[in-house]
Amino acid sequence: MNLGTPELLIVLVVILVLFGGAKLPKLARSLGQAQKEFKDGLADGIDDEKADADKA
Repeated sequence: MNLGTPELLIVLVVILVLFGGAKLPKLARSLGQAQKEFKDGLADGIDDEKADADKA
């Protein structure tokens, strides 16, 4: 699914209308934290798999 510039602009306008300009920085910060935690969780899972493979 490829999103072009017009689609992204529409999504951004809808988000702006739904959340308002004042809440956007807070929303962006929480999305960034969620992304970081997700990546950390993936890295931990990969490390655990490697450790299990080394034990076997």
